[in-house]
Amino acid sequence: MNHGNKKNNLGRTASHRKAMLANLGSQLITYKRISTTLAKAKALRTYIEPLITKTEKNDSKEAIMHNHRVVFSYLNNKEAVKELFTNVAPKVAGRPGGYTRIIKLGARIGDNAEMAMIELVDFNEVYGKTATAAAEPAKKTRRSGGKKKAAADAAENAESTSAEGTEEKSEA
Repeated sequence: MNHGNKKNNLGRTASHRKAMLANLGSQLITYKRISTTLAKAKALRTYIEPLITKTEKNDSKEAIMHNHRVVFSYLNNKEAVKELFTNVAPKVAGRPGGYTRIIKLGARIGDNAEMAMIELVDFNEVYGKTATAAAEPAKKTRRSGGKKKAAADAAENAESTSAEGTEEKSEA
């Protein structure tokens, strides 16, 4: 019986699953957003969120070093650990959890697998820009008269340019 085991095995052995989640976690920290299958994204969320929580400020130098070593034991990537503690940690310091967002992308063409994009919430430029753009009212253009008005404007411009041409000839 499999009571109380809520972990998704993803159809892989324990060593393969651990290596895959470490690789996906490193890529998520490095690039802030990755596309993968929905099942892997959900498994990655449960894998990476506790690691991001470990980056919270500690008083002692020993506790900070201990957290670096614990996170490195999960990710196995020095660059990703450095990125996590130097760039990601200050941005998520005020957030009490929920550091990632999963956005469903639809089905993959080849095998119809449900795809998703997982991203770090505080590093999303798209949502931040749309929020500021939505706050500013859109510039409205008034249009009336349609083709008739455009034809009248074109005729008026043609007359004014021909009048300027005759004035130049008379001055010369």
